[in-house]
Amino acid sequence: MAIADEQAAKDTIVEALKKKKGKTKFYLKDYYKMLPDEKLMDVKRLVNQMVKEEILEYWSSGSTTLIGLKGLGKQHATEEDE
Repeated sequence: MAIADEQAAKDTIVEALKKKKGKTKFYLKDYYKMLPDEKLMDVKRLVNQMVKEEILEYWSSGSTTLIGLKGLGKQHATEEDE
């Protein structure tokens, strides 16, 4: 079963990410906490869909993969300066 109101769920995620001060990338488990009433697999599918839609983006340190709003974070400031 999929998330009933996907747009509301997307809005919830974006708003929650914007409220986080000083942190721009999060583990997948953090997204589960943002939508506690949804099944884990449905949240994972929604996050992947948001990445495809370029709302979110993956970031990897090589050993850890984090997810955040596209265009935010220290790495973007560094890339723009180069």
